[in-house]
Amino acid sequence: MSEELLINISPMESRVAVLDNGILGEIYIERHHKLGLVGNIYLGTVVRVLPGMQAAFVDIGQSRTAFLHVNDMQREPRPVTEDKSKAATNDKKENSDNSATIEASTDSLAVTPPVVSTQSTEVVSVSKTLIQHRLHESQRILVQVTKDQLGSKGARLTTNISLPSRYLVYLPSSDHIGISQRIDGEEERTRLKTELSSLMQTVNLKGGLIARTAAERVPVDKLEEDIYYLLQLWRTICARRQEINHHQSSELIYQELSLPLRSIRDLVHADTEKVIIDNTQIYEQVRYFAKEFVPFIYDKIVHYTAEQSLFDVHRVEDDLRDALKRRVDLKSGGYLIIDQTEAMTTIDVNTGSFVGGRSLEDTVYKTNLEATHAIARQLRLRNLGGIIILDFIDMLEQQHKDDVLESLQAQLTQDYAKTKITQVSELGLVEMTRKRTRESLGQQLCEPCSTCQGRGFVKTAETVCFEIFREIMRCARTYNSPKKFTVVAHAAVIDLLLTSESDTVADLEYLLGRVITFDVENLYTQEQYDIVLD
Repeated sequence: MSEELLINISPMESRVAVLDNGILGEIYIERHHKLGLVGNIYLGTVVRVLPGMQAAFVDIGQSRTAFLHVNDMQREPRPVTEDKSKAATNDKKENSDNSATIEASTDSLAVTPPVVSTQSTEVVSVSKTLIQHRLHESQRILVQVTKDQLGSKGARLTTNISLPSRYLVYLPSSDHIGISQRIDGEEERTRLKTELSSLMQTVNLKGGLIARTAAERVPVDKLEEDIYYLLQLWRTICARRQEINHHQSSELIYQELSLPLRSIRDLVHADTEKVIIDNTQIYEQVRYFAKEFVPFIYDKIVHYTAEQSLFDVHRVEDDLRDALKRRVDLKSGGYLIIDQTEAMTTIDVNTGSFVGGRSLEDTVYKTNLEATHAIARQLRLRNLGGIIILDFIDMLEQQHKDDVLESLQAQLTQDYAKTKITQVSELGLVEMTRKRTRESLGQQLCEPCSTCQGRGFVKTAETVCFEIFREIMRCARTYNSPKKFTVVAHAAVIDLLLTSESDTVADLEYLLGRVITFDVENLYTQEQYDIVLD
């Protein structure tokens, strides 16, 4: 599969599009006045400790206080008391699990600092360490952002700092070496672990390391360069921490790379054929960064100078508009309906105009198989996270259900975010979760409709007319003096009152003994109206 990176720069925002075989697979947007916080390291101040939630709110200088849970705090060591053979087994299992979690986090553009678990034989269980015994109000604490602010929720924090580079992730608070699970070869995994262990001893690096997927078959001298870079970066952070004025409630210690540089560090791999940039200054910055850290992509970086927009040439703008719609059409004639709510996202699969050929079961099967490809792409493109319910069309044959689930899992292997899928239920539903670290595309680019307040629908003109009749009768009972009622409403409501509901208006005038007049207000929404008493 060929892949291209398009980097579009404007005075307002930076955008990076990932094209898979010419089709938009992912989009990253960073607005210059509202930079993402994920990966940033702050010296924050504990504002409030909540024993009942085993969490604390920390001031990091943002509009909302950030959230720190006890599970996201460093764990304190204790003497080893378990059998060594059992400890070795636990170490092997946990290193594998940690590598999977960290790789899923650091290979995504958000570079989410993971919660690192050291060996179970050497740590005190978090459940036995209460947060009220570890933190107190006004305490200064070094934290890293793992999730951006989402809606009304503040950023999510961890004290387990992680610093990613091109090939490695440095974990100052850990003490193990992990290898990405995406590196399959046992020989290569052993080589990386041996060489990293040796390099850490050579440079006297304290802490832990994770070899990222990009580290596969990378020579030892490149790994050594990465280690020196991370060591110097950590020393700089520590020095900056000591220099901070204690009178300040919060301070930014380390800021993540800009979106263009982050995309080169995290998204470029062996299948990347070209990186196209439409801004001269960013082009030079990216080339300098690539020459230092990702030299194999240096000759593939292209400066786009044509007059037509880079995103227009590759139809990215059209795909971006389509990604904000509820309906996603499939090539066969079927379609998906995607609804994102506060609690979860639902995706409904429909056959639409696809009638198939041999039988209904065959038609449903083919539609569901095609839908798995579209669903995996839409999850990445729209950056949908949290709980996701997939409503496939009901299938009778168990083999068909297994094939659809297998196809979905295969498509999700390309997703950088961590996902978990359940089996197909009797109703054809599949429950899954996808790790969420930043706002979805819809949340980032859109806001709730000012007319319907995010409901997605408004009252009909007929419903508003009946509300107006009831309100007029209520006013007539409450106020005896008015001789006339004037209804001010949207044009569609007034039209209905003067046509279909004119008989009702006449009956109401007769019943109340008062005149009812109407005024159109074009600035009103269909649900808005006023009744003026004259």
